[in-house]
Amino acid sequence: MIVIKFGFIGAGKVGFSLGKYFKENGILLIGYYSRNHSSAKEAAEFTGTKSFINLKELMKESDVIFITTPDGEIQGVWNELKELSIKNKLICHCSGLLSSEIFSDISRFGAYPYSIHPMFAISDKYNSYKNFKKAFITIEGHEKYIDKLAGIFRSLGNSVKIIEKESKSLYHLASVISSNLVLGLINNGVNYLKQCGFSEDLAIEALYPLITNNIENIKSSGMVKSLTGPLERGDLSTMKAHIACLSEEDKVLYRMLNNNLLKVAKKKK
Repeated sequence: MIVIKFGFIGAGKVGFSLGKYFKENGILLIGYYSRNHSSAKEAAEFTGTKSFINLKELMKESDVIFITTPDGEIQGVWNELKELSIKNKLICHCSGLLSSEIFSDISRFGAYPYSIHPMFAISDKYNSYKNFKKAFITIEGHEKYIDKLAGIFRSLGNSVKIIEKESKSLYHLASVISSNLVLGLINNGVNYLKQCGFSEDLAIEALYPLITNNIENIKSSGMVKSLTGPLERGDLSTMKAHIACLSEEDKVLYRMLNNNLLKVAKKKK
């Protein structure tokens, strides 16, 4: 059996979490390189691996390189890697938006490009790895090793889908709308409760069962069957009362969201 050795460039939340997840599940993690060596050292200590002071040594010891820097730094890292011996190496980044095409002319160097993105909110570099098995993984890149990479994640218990590079922007938009922008909607709900005399903590406590139960219903029953509320009931008087409470800006958002839900409601009839 061939042992695949993984190395990480970048020691932020994604690098910490994914590296620790690999190490905890028997994947051979070599260690970390970061321009800030103290970050690489901290990540190495957290995962029980090595920190590297230069890219050349990390590349020499690794078969697969994960670039877990911010998106804006990936191109610069690739420019550095092109100056090294990378033949037969798998070069991966974890951007949701960017495709593997950011590794321009990689075929000239005999290496293989991939974008591997966990659809998962990584908020805590020390603890997020504990729930990483729940992350849905998307992979895009060269056909030669794409199934092997998918198989590694599936063996860890993750669901995986291989996508096309042309889909990356739309895919990332779906992730942002369903995660980051939902946070904006919940923030509105919290602020409305604060106007009713709730503290922020109490507002979140009150809304949490409503939010989580709705998500669980969507997972178990689908979008259409999970729809409830005044629009689904055709309760116009309630909706008018809602609008009367809102600022002009929030009225636009309320109408837009209900127009979207109307498309779901029509499927329920």
